[in-house]
Amino acid sequence: MPGVEGRRVLLSGGNRGIGMAAAKLFRERGAKVCIVARTEATLKTSGLAYVAADLSTRKGCSTAIKVATEQLGGPIDILVCNHGIGSAHEKPLHLTDIDEWKTSMDTNLIGPFYLTREVMPSMVEQRYGRIVYTASTAATEAEPQACGYNTSKAGLCGLMRSVAQDGGEYNVTSNAVLPGWVKTEMADRSAKAEAEARGRTPEQIWKERAALYPAKRVLTPEEVAHTILFLASEESSGISGESIRVSGGCPW
Repeated sequence: MPGVEGRRVLLSGGNRGIGMAAAKLFRERGAKVCIVARTEATLKTSGLAYVAADLSTRKGCSTAIKVATEQLGGPIDILVCNHGIGSAHEKPLHLTDIDEWKTSMDTNLIGPFYLTREVMPSMVEQRYGRIVYTASTAATEAEPQACGYNTSKAGLCGLMRSVAQDGGEYNVTSNAVLPGWVKTEMADRSAKAEAEARGRTPEQIWKERAALYPAKRVLTPEEVAHTILFLASEESSGISGESIRVSGGCPW
């Protein structure tokens, strides 16, 4: 896809799952890619430029942008905010710990705001930018016992729409992908937690999830990554402010 060739891409949460699948696609299509995650050990084997940073903090996000800009040889053209934490640790609202709630918000919503705030000035100056957020179908179809996750992902879509409004006149687009169940490490942790709570096995939970889908299977990271790639390309210039479900025809 020529729409990303030569573009400088910063992709958070690029060390596994959807993020790694997207990073590989960008590299295959000729983009310059830098991935960011908290743990350096999981980044070293990627073969990509990387930054180890805590993206739940303003300092970590600022460091990530600064180092990535240096490694890529110029300002960021494409920002993919893919990092996040799931709901495996959460409880019903009336039992939710305030610190756990804050952790979800800091990681899934505040961090993407910081990253966006850091890259927008250069995108405005060069009058070009593509920003893609990985949200979740939980942004519109709330999961039980996942108040922090549901709220942070819904908020992320609100941030996305605000960026689309403010960036439009500068040729900066902003969109979100809303994946359903995808076979990733984070979803595996969720399956294990649900299995334990319900007295079932993780394999049974995955079978139940797959049964919800018309194709009777959950999604692969690559299926979501291809949607991210398109939204980050020049060819997607007419799409902005959209929450795009990648859920195989299932609400979840």
